[in-house]
Amino acid sequence: MDKTPAAPEKNPLWTRDFTIITVGSVVSMLGNALSSFAMDLMVLDVTGSTLMFAVYSILYMLPNALAPVLIGPFLDRFSRKKTIYTLDFITAGLFAALTAVLLTGRFNIYVLSLANFLLGAIGGIYFAAYDSFYPLLIREGNFQKAYAVSSTLETLSMVMLPVSAFIYKTFGIVPLFLANAVSYLAAAILETQIRAEEAYIDLRKNESGGAPPGLRRFTADFREGMKYLIGERGLLAVAMYFFFSAMTGGMTGVVTLPYFRNTFANGEYVFMLTWGMASLARFLGGIVHYNLKLPAGSRYAVAFGVYIAIAVLEGSYLFCPVPVMMVMTFTTGLLGVTSYTIRISSTQAYVPDGKKGRFNGAFNTLCTVGTLAGQAAAGVLSLAVGERWVVVIANAVCLAAAIVLIGGNRQHVSAIYNTQA
Repeated sequence: MDKTPAAPEKNPLWTRDFTIITVGSVVSMLGNALSSFAMDLMVLDVTGSTLMFAVYSILYMLPNALAPVLIGPFLDRFSRKKTIYTLDFITAGLFAALTAVLLTGRFNIYVLSLANFLLGAIGGIYFAAYDSFYPLLIREGNFQKAYAVSSTLETLSMVMLPVSAFIYKTFGIVPLFLANAVSYLAAAILETQIRAEEAYIDLRKNESGGAPPGLRRFTADFREGMKYLIGERGLLAVAMYFFFSAMTGGMTGVVTLPYFRNTFANGEYVFMLTWGMASLARFLGGIVHYNLKLPAGSRYAVAFGVYIAIAVLEGSYLFCPVPVMMVMTFTTGLLGVTSYTIRISSTQAYVPDGKKGRFNGAFNTLCTVGTLAGQAAAGVLSLAVGERWVVVIANAVCLAAAIVLIGGNRQHVSAIYNTQA
């Protein structure tokens, strides 16, 4: 007996464009993970200093902080798709140039620092464009699924860390730079094939606000975007909390790898093993969020609880034996993917398409400034207290921010989070 074919899904997630952006992201993400971790190891090998590692990290974050808020108004008037693939082509060229410099034998810490600064500027613009373009490729009702996919794939980059460390120690950094150049080139070529229409461009052309093209229009757009963010109390509370969360990440990011290297034999591998558990958890958590939607009315409560738990676990795990650390980082990984999925699916569904560039630019800048402030604070604090106590201080600040900003603005934040994205 013939079976009646299943009805096609009304709003499928895996459209042609969504598939292309996902595959392109994976390709560039894996290549970048190979090179960036090796660059961190090289800086530590050359300088041997947590403070200098912090300075190196700041050189990346400084332009990364300024670029998103400056580019946000332009991203609401011009093609985000072209911005994304153009920057990927530029990044491919930069890593090809670094490979050539390495082969000449003229490579040094100053060249590496300059490259890191340029990558920070490119990354700041890229992520503002990507975060604003990605939601346009998601059909209604699929935001949680889409961002679960995004979060799951991001965790795959952790798989490349032991590969990166092995190649760096065995063959040096040249093959890693070359691989990254190829991966970014492949991603850029893929992204040129996306067909999605960017209707917001025509909409914004008709909303000039009386300002002519140029600096005056940019200033008007920038002020309008900031006015929108400030006027949305829930969005502002979320953005400010993630400023402190990013500051915590900046502080812990500076001291954690040096702590493992200084405390354990082959500490970079202990670091990868410990935080590899978090990546595994994020991967598994992403699969869960892809298949199981959180009830709309509980999303705020879940997110608030997650913020509290993460601060407590990450503030204390370095005082535990390695097996216990692994359990704790696995738990924070599960919690982290839940936090990410709720926050980004809710805010991207909430913010209008014509304002996404400015909102994401402002949000990314706040987070980057937070990371930058955290890195600077950690570099200084590491001279006065041990790395573990830097982590404790950072997470204590983050815990207070969650209670005051997310807990203290429950009505406004829940109006954003408690929606079925």
